[in-house]
Formats: sequence, structure tokens, C-alpha cells
Amino acid sequence: MHINLRKSLFILPNAFTLSSIFCGFYAIVLCGNNPTEDDFYRASLLIIFAMFFDMIDGRVARLTRTQSAFGIQIDSLADVISFGVAPALLVYAWSLSALGGLGIFAAFAYLACGAIRLARFNVLAADTSGRPKKPSKYILGLPIPGAAGILVSFISANHAVSGQLAVAHLPVAIAMFVLSFFMVSTIKFRSFKDLRLSWRTALLVMFAVGTGVVMAVKLHVAFALCWMLTSYVAIGLVETIIGLSRKLRRKTPHEETDEQAPAG
Repeated sequence: MHINLRKSLFILPNAFTLSSIFCGFYAIVLCGNNPTEDDFYRASLLIIFAMFFDMIDGRVARLTRTQSAFGIQIDSLADVISFGVAPALLVYAWSLSALGGLGIFAAFAYLACGAIRLARFNVLAADTSGRPKKPSKYILGLPIPGAAGILVSFISANHAVSGQLAVAHLPVAIAMFVLSFFMVSTIKFRSFKDLRLSWRTALLVMFAVGTGVVMAVKLHVAFALCWMLTSYVAIGLVETIIGLSRKLRRKTPHEETDEQAPAG
């Protein structure tokens, strides 16, 4: 029997994607039936593992040249489960349930904005024929794995400090709303597929990584994860502000020239 090794390579990235779905599914299972703090912690770790599989599947697809329209679709479906439904239910069961209707709305807003962000990504990532485009160095809106990573890092950090953070229900809801806004915004975040960074961005990245290592050693890995992902958001905001200021500076001289130009 002849086996086409080229076609069998398509299994590899999809296997990692399915592993991400399993992690998200198992995290949801752990959130049911009166979960304990240990269950919340285990669920947060599963979502972190899902983040790892999500990073791997795209890279494996590019290395094996097996990118496809099917891969884009199943990857987004996996992200809705592992980084949309699972974190929303996890954070609701862990903290937001104490806020009643506001907690439900915050969890749903996160899930809805995550789904919208993924649908927009699918439209932008494929050409008119449905085939995937070449990856850009920027991503429109905060990637949902990053948003989920920030949320689950709260839970992991809470476990590290013996549950002292779980009482901050309202700040957690505010964080959900802020992350929801960033996901559907038009702010451009780096994909880091292009490693040619400006000196400002390179300094920010080195500062975030350096301080993150210190936090991991001195405090806990969960605090380092939260800090580095928050720094990723901050880098996107700083680059956006710098880009807007440059556009304004380029427009201003032209406007002044038009005003000073003689009539007629």
C-alpha cells in the first residue's frame, strides 16, 4: 500500500489543534460540579497548555508547508473553545458569579468579543479564494490567546498567594471588559513573526522579558506570565500612540503650508 507522506503531514498541525481543544474542554469540565480552588488552578494550567499547543500548530503548518483554509477554520474553532468559552466559564465560576448579572454580562461580553475577533481574523487571513495569506507582522486587535492568558494568570497567581486575590470581584470584571474591548479594537499588536523590531520596541521587549524572569524567580511563574502578557498589550498601545503622533506630525506641515500659501 502506497502512503503519500506529503498528504499525511496535514495531520501534524491539526493534531496540535485538537490537543488545544481537549485542554479547553477538560478545563470546562473542571469548572462544573462545585469546583474547588485546586480545580480552578488545574483548569488555568490546562488553558496555558492550550496556549502552548496553539503556538505550535501554526509553526508546524508553516514548517511543513501545510497551511490551508481548513487549518484556519479549525484553529479559530479551537480558539473559541479553549480561549473563549473555557476562560469565560472559569473566571465566572472563580470570581464573577459573586457579582450576579454583572458577572454574567462580563463573561459573555468577553466570549462575544472573542468570537467577533476570531471571525474578523478569518476574513483578513484568507484571500478571495479562501487560501491563507502570508502572515503579517501585525495583528488587528488583541489575540484571544493573549487575553485568555492574562485571565488565567490571575487564577494561577491567586493559587500561589493562597486565595488572596479571589475577593477582588469588580477589578476582575473590569479586566474582562477591557480585554474584550482590546480584542475587537483596531489597535495593531505585533505577531512577532517579523523579528526586525524598532529600537523602542526592542527595549520594551527586553525590559518585559527581563523583569518577567525576575518575577518568576522572586515571586511565581504566574506573576511573570501576567506581567509579560500585560506588557505585550502595553507595547501594542505604545506603538499605536507613537504611530498616531507621527501621522499627526506629517499632516501638520502640509496644513500650515496650505494656510500660508498666497490666494489666487
